[in-house]
Amino acid sequence: MSASAERGGRPGPRRTPERDSAFDHLSIGDLRTYRAALAEEENRVSYWRRIIQARLDVVRAGDTDGARVENLGNVLAEARNHGGRQVLVTVSQAEDIPPLPDLAGLWERERRPDDDAHNETLARDLSSAEVQLSAYRTALHRRISGSTDELIARYREDPGLCLVALPADQRQAANRRALAARR
Repeated sequence: MSASAERGGRPGPRRTPERDSAFDHLSIGDLRTYRAALAEEENRVSYWRRIIQARLDVVRAGDTDGARVENLGNVLAEARNHGGRQVLVTVSQAEDIPPLPDLAGLWERERRPDDDAHNETLARDLSSAEVQLSAYRTALHRRISGSTDELIARYREDPGLCLVALPADQRQAANRRALAARR
């Protein structure tokens, strides 16, 4: 953070992203796909985190009426095994990605009205899962930022790469405009 931003002013100029050799093995298309997969996984993790936070609120409040949504455990389990995390592991090393909690198993655990010890354990486990999801989400944000920086650096090196993302007819029109502007 710049000194100006620390004083509450506007942040200073942004740094210019530079190429990262960790992404050299990815084509521009693969890098875009990787970034999109990260963003999709982040959306999924944010959803899980909100669900866990809501469940924790219900457990702490002691309310069991309407606390369980039918089949939500199955939805969470299916989403968790969707393969998003595998994409992260195959593109780059996973040392910075924390483990995910067993969300389906955690969801299946019921609050027991007359068992304070069980309910406290459940609340602690839900809280721990929320912390794990937050750490996982933070790691995803670092990767999203890194892949975005790599895309920007490549576009700065070769602005023509931006055109690859356009449909063919728009790409051809953009190429014609670029050639006309050079004349």
